[in-house]
Formats: sequence, C-alpha cells, structure tokens
Amino acid sequence: MAEKKNVKVEEDKGKVAGSKLVPNKGNGLDLQKYSLTQSLQEVDIVIPVPAGTKSRDVVYEAKAKHLRFGLKGQPTPIIDGDLFQSIKPDECLWSIEDQSAVSILLTKQNQTDWWKAFVKGDPEIDTQKVEPEPSKLSDLDSETHRTVEKMMFDQRQKQMGCPTSDEMQQQELMKKFMESNKTQKVENFLMSQVGYIYKHSSNHRRKLITPKYLHNPS
Repeated sequence: MAEKKNVKVEEDKGKVAGSKLVPNKGNGLDLQKYSLTQSLQEVDIVIPVPAGTKSRDVVYEAKAKHLRFGLKGQPTPIIDGDLFQSIKPDECLWSIEDQSAVSILLTKQNQTDWWKAFVKGDPEIDTQKVEPEPSKLSDLDSETHRTVEKMMFDQRQKQMGCPTSDEMQQQELMKKFMESNKTQKVENFLMSQVGYIYKHSSNHRRKLITPKYLHNPS
C-alpha cells in the first residue's frame, strides 16, 4: 500500500495543470537551469554552478525589466531575458552558496502579484494553486494585507466555481439597479393611473355642474 502511495506522489510531482505547471513548495518552479521560489515581495533564484565557483567568475547584470547571469569563460549566459515583471535593481543581491550554487534575490516592483514565470518564454506557473504562508501575512502593510486576502478569497471561489469578489460586487450593483428600475416603473405606472383618474373624474364633475342648455344650445 505504501509503495502505491509513493508512486502517486512521484506522478503528481511536476504535474501540469492545463498548460501551466503546479508550483513547488516555494510557490515557484524547479527547472533544469534554476529553481525559483517567491513571496509577494521577492523572487529567489538558485542556479547550480560548477564546484569551486568564486565571485570573480560571476557575470551579473540586473535592470528593471531584464536579467543577465552567467559565468566567465562560458560562451552563453545561463540566464539572459526579460523578466516577467519589473524589479528594483538597487535592492537586489546575489551570493554564492557552498561554492556550488548562486542565489539571486530580486525585489519585486509590484508586491501584490505572483509571478507566473521568471523570464518571459519560460514555463508558466499555475498561480491559482499558489499557497502563501499565513504566518507571513502579518508582516504586510494593511493595504497589501487586504489585497492578499482578496486574492486568496478569489482563488478559493474560482476553485469552487463560485463568483469572485469583483463579480459578486457587480451582481449586487446589478441587483440594486434592477430593483431601482423596477421601483421607478411602478412609480411611473401609479402616477399615470392617478393622472388618468384625475382627468376622468374632472370631466365627470364638469358634466355634473355644467347647465344642460349649454350642452344643447338648440
């Protein structure tokens, strides 16, 4: 029984959700060139490099929308592409881990969105399956906290096939509009009936008080 369970786990690992990949435990992806993890504020990239790699061997260039990383002596960079979203280059840094990997920590410009990919053209993450750590929500400012809670709520609603918060708001506005429109139609109908009754009752009174000879002058 345990053997079947292990097989199931291996099958689910890296499983594709439609055309997108299920995120790893760090809400990112494990690819051949690098591993990606992320929070709402940062993206962390770990790139395997040959053992003994030193700082002077690294070629690193970070711009707001582009990242280039490689090693001196190699014909092509390991990463050289446009980022999925903008970063703050002055707040980014890199370090060598155990002389066998380089960790690049990027600070997101927009800190309310999950990145679907690291660089454009790479496989995309199914962000609806992202699971932020609840313990870290308290570190966010109030506006970002509300945004994250709304995203999590909308994510759960989509998974259950229910309307998102924006769709619920639109439905409520439409309901109020229909009720208001219905009330206005009723009011218009009542006013028209009152006018009709007044008009006909006024004619009736005129007939009652008008002398007969005026109706038949002959």
